[in-house]
Amino acid sequence: MEITDTQQAILGYIAERIDGDGMPPSQAEIARAFGFKGVRAAQYHLEALEAQGAIERIPGRARGIRLLHPPARPQQELGLDRPDGDVLQLPVLGQVAAGLPIGAAVDEGGPDQVVLMDRAFFSPAPDYLLRVKGDSMRDEGIFDGDLIGVHRTRDALNGQIVVARVDDEITVKLLRLGKDRIRLMPRNPDYQPIDVLPDQDFAIEGLYCGLVRPNR
Repeated sequence: MEITDTQQAILGYIAERIDGDGMPPSQAEIARAFGFKGVRAAQYHLEALEAQGAIERIPGRARGIRLLHPPARPQQELGLDRPDGDVLQLPVLGQVAAGLPIGAAVDEGGPDQVVLMDRAFFSPAPDYLLRVKGDSMRDEGIFDGDLIGVHRTRDALNGQIVVARVDDEITVKLLRLGKDRIRLMPRNPDYQPIDVLPDQDFAIEGLYCGLVRPNR
């Protein structure tokens, strides 16, 4: 059984929501987005995608959809060689350790470290790109070597993917806000959450808003 055009579109929608919101859509949101009469139709397509190995569904979670083979966006499909039009010029500021935090110091490079990106592929528009090192965000479709777009902000909502500073170290993680604690969650079971202690210097440096997978 092959993936249908509708199911391929659903995969793209799931990836878009993860990129933009930091979390996958619910079945009800998929049904609304595609004009289905009810969630059963969305469930049918998700079951088919899971059978094809494109996604994994996590029981008991309203948004328990995990992309196993997230769609990559090759640079030539993003219009990166196009100097005109609605294009962003984004500096590549350094590396973010998606497994263990690394030093926060990043040096803005010269012109060879500026990448042209089509604005339409990000929401919100990023201010810069960071290169991911490690695989702790693997289950969100963020892999070692990816360039992630970062929108510079100090504010983020529970469940969004953020670039955070903890004691002058930078990491990219899923933000979890509790009554009495802040947790930075990896999206790979091989890694442990980072609990932010009261005496630590913590700040949100930016919001993840999409990625580019460079040609390898």
